[in-house]
Amino acid sequence: MLRMNEPVRTEELRVSDVERKVVQDRLHRAVGAGQLDLHEFDERVQAIWAARTRGELDRVTRDLPEPPPPPPPAPRHRVFSDTGGGTAMRVLATVWAAAVAVNVVVWLLVSLGSGDPAYPWFIWFAPSGAVLAVLYATGIGRPHR
Repeated sequence: MLRMNEPVRTEELRVSDVERKVVQDRLHRAVGAGQLDLHEFDERVQAIWAARTRGELDRVTRDLPEPPPPPPPAPRHRVFSDTGGGTAMRVLATVWAAAVAVNVVVWLLVSLGSGDPAYPWFIWFAPSGAVLAVLYATGIGRPHR
């Protein structure tokens, strides 16, 4: 029986539904961490909602240590690297530049060998170079900052 002139001990304080819900959430985490099976969880949840005092509520989780924190999220892999334009853009630009360089050298050799300048067929690479430049200018293939 409660006497009016004595202080109430913490374990005798009445609990609210909010406090019960907090303890129930703790039990959910315990099930997720493998500390409880579903049968134990069900028994303890029934005890939580039947509890009237903090002492009764504390007994429900007394044997449960806090579960370990969840692992940190895995690092997200980027499509393009942050090293100056992205791997894909560097590969495309290198292939384009190599093809243009080979064609210019062949054009020079043909022009020098024949004595007349040959048709500069390497200019047909200009549209694809323009596409690469537009992609880079709009931010595709550039590092994310």
